[in-house]
Amino acid sequence: MKARDVMTPDPACCFAETSIRDVAQMFVEHDVGSVPVVESSTRKPIGIVTDRDIACRAIAAGKNALDLRARDCMSAPCITVSPDWPLDDCCDAMEQNRVRRLLVVDRAGALCGVISQADIALKGKMRKASEVVREVSRRTMTASAVPI
Repeated sequence: MKARDVMTPDPACCFAETSIRDVAQMFVEHDVGSVPVVESSTRKPIGIVTDRDIACRAIAAGKNALDLRARDCMSAPCITVSPDWPLDDCCDAMEQNRVRRLLVVDRAGALCGVISQADIALKGKMRKASEVVREVSRRTMTASAVPI
């Protein structure tokens, strides 16, 4: 099985200057929890905005989300794969990079799809999906999480 077999093709995307309100509207309209950020002329991905990014980088930080743009909240760099990548390699990339989504790019580097944990669970092997979820969800020690 390859990336193209499980990816969501032609995902909704935005630009660095897209307002966070418009990004949130895209979440609702497309029933997604993330929107890739692409260059306007090439559609090459430069980041991704997730609902968690907005909650943690805007709301929890005390910023007014209505004043922010995608570039202010996006996670970057994003992890990209080719449509020809084997699914097992995609899962390994998610685990190693501790990401819940991969952006799929064509030969020119333009966005052509997204692979999420849900895509793997719905279309891939259940055992592999549970491995990805377990590895990506492992908590890392941060300064605020160090036991005293």
